[in-house]
Amino acid sequence: MTKAWHPDISAFDGPKYLALARALRESVRDGQLTEGTRLPPVRELAWALSVTPGTVARAYQIVTQEGLLEATVGRGTFVATRMPRLGPTQPMFVDPPPADAHSRPLTDLRSPCLPEVGQAAALSAILVDMAGRLGPEHLHYPSSQSDLPLRRAYAAWLADQALGPFGPEDIVLTLGGQNALNVALQCCLRGERPHVFCEELSYSGFRRAARLNRAEVDPVAIDDQGMIPAALDTACRRTGGRIICLTPEAQNPTAAAMGLERRIELVRVARAHDLQILEDNCYSVPRAAEPSLRALAPERTWHLTSLSKSISAGLRFGGIICPTGLGEAGRMAAQHQYFGLPRPITDIMLALLQSGEATRLRDRVQEEMDRRLEVALNILGRFPLRWQRGLSFLWLPLPRGWRGSTFTRQAEAAGVLIRSADEYAAVDGRAPSAVRIALSGVLPDAEFRAALTTLARLLDSPPDEIAV
Repeated sequence: MTKAWHPDISAFDGPKYLALARALRESVRDGQLTEGTRLPPVRELAWALSVTPGTVARAYQIVTQEGLLEATVGRGTFVATRMPRLGPTQPMFVDPPPADAHSRPLTDLRSPCLPEVGQAAALSAILVDMAGRLGPEHLHYPSSQSDLPLRRAYAAWLADQALGPFGPEDIVLTLGGQNALNVALQCCLRGERPHVFCEELSYSGFRRAARLNRAEVDPVAIDDQGMIPAALDTACRRTGGRIICLTPEAQNPTAAAMGLERRIELVRVARAHDLQILEDNCYSVPRAAEPSLRALAPERTWHLTSLSKSISAGLRFGGIICPTGLGEAGRMAAQHQYFGLPRPITDIMLALLQSGEATRLRDRVQEEMDRRLEVALNILGRFPLRWQRGLSFLWLPLPRGWRGSTFTRQAEAAGVLIRSADEYAAVDGRAPSAVRIALSGVLPDAEFRAALTTLARLLDSPPDEIAV
C-alpha cells in the first residue's frame, strides 16, 4: 500500500471526485503508482485529503470502470494497468458512492428518475398478452417492414408537436435518445477528424458521442436563450465544422427555452455554412410555444426523441425524425449498428401507443413531476432558480460566495448529491457558479423535502473564503 500517495487535487478544476480521478489517472500513467500497488482505503485517503469518503469512493469507482484500477472484495483496490482499455473512459452514469456505518445516507438528486405511476402494471399486462401471441416471426431479424406499424403509431404520437411535415417514412426507431444521437452523427460525419459544435454548457452525452465517433467537439458561447448565432458563425469560419447539436426547448443543464427569433437566426447560420442540425428533444416540455428547428429547417434537421424522460428509461425506446428524404438512410445506418429494435420491444411499444396507455402514463408522470416542482419552488423559490413547467430539473445560479464544485462537495458532505456546472462544460471550458438539481420521482416525499431543505440551508450560509 502506498501510504505516501496523497495527491494535490487542488491543482485540478471541477468537483473533488473528478479531480481525484484525474490525479489517479496521471499517477498511474506516469509510473508514480505502479501496477499491483494497493491504494489507501477510502476512509484513510479521505482523511488525508480532507474530503468525504464518498468523494474517494466515487473517484475509485470511475477509474476502476476505466480499467486502470481493480477492486477485490476483502483485499482492497489495486493498480491494474498503466494503459486504459479501449473505448470510452467515463461511464454515462455513476452509482451513488456506498454509505458505510460512519456516513449518512445519500439522497441522489443528480438524475431525474421517473416516478412509478402504473408503468409496471401496464407492462405486465402487455407481456402476459404477448406470451400467448408469440410466433415464428419473432425468431427472425427485425426489418424496416416489421417495424412499420410502430413507426406509424409513433408518428401519430408525435403529431401534436410542431415538427413540420413528416411521416413514418422519415422515422428511425432507436434504443433510446443516446443511441439516436449516435445514429444521427454516423449519418452526418465525414472525414477523419470532423468537428461537431455544441453549446459551451451542454449535455455531456453530446461530447461522448462525438468522441466515440472520432470527432472533435467545439463549444460555442451561449446566453440565456442558448447558443449565440454570431458565435456559431465565427466557429464555423474557424474550424469548418458541419454539425451542430442544440436543445432549443429545454436546454440541459440551464433550463433555457430558445425564442423564435433566435431559432430563425441559428437556422440562417446553419444554411449559410451547410450545417446539419441535431435537435435534442429528449427533455420535451408539454405544448412547446415555438416551432421546432425540424419545422424551420426540415431539409437539414435530425430531431431526436425518447420516452426515457416521459414514461420509462428502462424500455430504451426513442427515435429520430430525419431530414426530409433521409429516413431510409437513417434506417440503413441503424440497421448496420443493431439491425433494428428487438421484436418484443416493438410489440410492447406498439401496444402502449395504440391502446392510449402511453398517453395516460405520460400524463400521470407529468402530474407527479409538476407536484415535485411545486415542492422545490416552495423550498428554494427565494433563490434565482431557472425552471420550466414540465421539465424535471432546476438550474440554480449560486449566491455570491459559492462555486459550483465547492457547493456540490458541501452538499455531498451533508448527504445530498447534485451536479455542478463543471460537469456540463468542455474540458478546457469555463463553468459558471451554478448547479443542476434533479426532481427525482423515486424518492419518498419526506426524503425529497429534507434534501431540498438541506440545500436551502447551505445556500443561506456561503463560506467566508472561496476554495480554489
